[in-house]
Amino acid sequence: MEPIIFAGTPENAAQSLRDLVKAGYEVRLVITREDAPIGRKRVVAPSPVALAAVDLGLKVLKTNRITPEDESFIGSVGARLAVVVAFGALLKQSTIETLELGWFNLHYSVLPRWRGASPVQSSLAAGDASTGVTLFKIDQGLDTGFVVGVAETMIEPGENAARLLARLTALGSSLLSQELPRLLAGVAALTPQLGVASYAPKIDRTMSKISLADSAATAINKVLAYNPEPMAWLEFNGQPLRVLDARQVTELLASGELKATIGGVLLGLGDGSSIELLEVQPAGKPVMKATDWFRGTKETERSIS
Repeated sequence: MEPIIFAGTPENAAQSLRDLVKAGYEVRLVITREDAPIGRKRVVAPSPVALAAVDLGLKVLKTNRITPEDESFIGSVGARLAVVVAFGALLKQSTIETLELGWFNLHYSVLPRWRGASPVQSSLAAGDASTGVTLFKIDQGLDTGFVVGVAETMIEPGENAARLLARLTALGSSLLSQELPRLLAGVAALTPQLGVASYAPKIDRTMSKISLADSAATAINKVLAYNPEPMAWLEFNGQPLRVLDARQVTELLASGELKATIGGVLLGLGDGSSIELLEVQPAGKPVMKATDWFRGTKETERSIS
């Protein structure tokens, strides 16, 4: 099978790499970002893609910005096409031109909706009913290139970003298996993106804060969209309280009111709607059931802002 290049960085990209190798593709070179500090202790470690490449015995190029020297090396490995999955950097035109057939990005939305860095989170935060994956040819724009293929899926009730990303990763591997042979044979049809574009910005922690001004639907969308990172949170007594799991309920409470239930803790929001907190993490403490957290609080100190 004709050799290809793979570029990516996070765990979902590592899974895509493993799936390509399992499907029989010869990955001549893996490009990933340089080792970076991770976790609270900020220990410098290789990317998940770098680790997967080593396990698979593949050649690795680590770079945060592809240089002319990198381009020369990429052009010398004997591949005509590259697959990109969440590499984390835009490619210059000179880089794009290093490969005869081009660079093809697997993006986790149905383009042109949710171009940018956080398509999965943005889709969930917006309450979209469906999403999908798009394979497109990279050009100099931000996720603007011609489309090779699309696979769509409904978003399941209560599905958070981690679960949706896992499903989209598997769906993306199937799409690659379907389209790569045609791309390598030079017979794939490329079509322009159609529809109104929307943008998925880089995630900022302020985006995941649950405000009393939110509706219940908006608050639950945040809980789903930002799990596992950066996690939805609300401010309780001046400290962040992370919300890992919650659900919308019909009981009406005053804005900011908290009320214990058998299975959780109700929180009243600004429009009179309510959510039930099910699993939380107070600052400096482990994840716990919301009922256990609530029992440890004092009634006179229970303020949400």
